[in-house]
Amino acid sequence: MAAKLIIFAACVASALAQYPAPAYKPAYSAPAYSVPKAYAPEPAYAPAPYNFEYSVNDPHTYDVKSQSEYADGNGYVKGSYSLLEADGSTRVVEYTADDYNGFNAEVKKIDGGYKAPYSAPAYKPAYPAPAAYPAPAYPAPAYKPAPYKPAY
Repeated sequence: MAAKLIIFAACVASALAQYPAPAYKPAYSAPAYSVPKAYAPEPAYAPAPYNFEYSVNDPHTYDVKSQSEYADGNGYVKGSYSLLEADGSTRVVEYTADDYNGFNAEVKKIDGGYKAPYSAPAYKPAYPAPAAYPAPAYPAPAYKPAPYKPAY
């Protein structure tokens, strides 16, 4: 019986030996990427002189602010802005900027001046104050530890 099994295995091996193994072919091949091209550097433009200013005075929203700025074209900038704070004071910021000193600002607060024609209502809680209960009176705990006895 073992001889029949060996002969059958030899026949199967010789039958399979006459066919070559299939060549591996991947289902997906990764695309080939090229090196990205370098972008041309941006041209450096000299600073251009400018001057602008604006202001807002909205009586419906009480938005009051303004700004002005000047640049000479050589890197020196000078400007200021102001705005109305919620407490009625005005904040004024005056600033300069250049390549040597950097950005420098001076902040000023001008009290009063403008008062909104309304006032906020006083705070009133919507619920009553919590009731005051006396502290509970409990007797002090009477705890005495058990005497220590070594267990050896």
